[in-house]
Amino acid sequence: MKENTIITIGRQFGSGGREIGRKIADLLGIPFYDKELIVAAAKKSGLSETVFESADEQAANSLLYSLVMGAYASTKAIAGMPPISMNETLFQIQSDVISEMAEKGSCVIVGRCADYILREKNCLNLFIHAPMDKRIERIRTVCEAEKEQAEEIITKTDKKRANFYNYYTGQRWGEAKNYHLSIDSSVLGTDGSAKMVCSFLENL
Repeated sequence: MKENTIITIGRQFGSGGREIGRKIADLLGIPFYDKELIVAAAKKSGLSETVFESADEQAANSLLYSLVMGAYASTKAIAGMPPISMNETLFQIQSDVISEMAEKGSCVIVGRCADYILREKNCLNLFIHAPMDKRIERIRTVCEAEKEQAEEIITKTDKKRANFYNYYTGQRWGEAKNYHLSIDSSVLGTDGSAKMVCSFLENL
């Protein structure tokens, strides 16, 4: 692995992308960032973590995002910025945090347009996917949900992530040309997928 290699992971919901990212980080002995980015962004901005959690991978043009951010903007202001620019402000704060994490050294970053934000860096961009039936099975196990409920959760979450990515990057979420590797996690499982990525890195 090259010095200061950043691994970014886009993932379909239920594909095990977060788990694979964690395993890659553990195998390489490097930091792993997912929800940790929200905590860091909140500390950097002085805002509540709840604000970032509400906006997490939620496109700024969505109705839900507008309602949440509009309600917050009615009682709070961000560094004197008008409410209309709050969505872009939150994204910029999180983008700055992602860039700062990448500057510190090699790490794994999950979601949040990290591949696009760090496009000028030495990154390995991954997209983790899996067949719907495998993802339903995984979500049913984790959430103890019925099949129909699990499929609905998956569909809604994937749509939210796609809208967020497409809105802020101008690219298409999950499109092969945006990533170096696209991995079907159902083939090798999370352990095998993580080991494969580490082997790939050894040849770079």
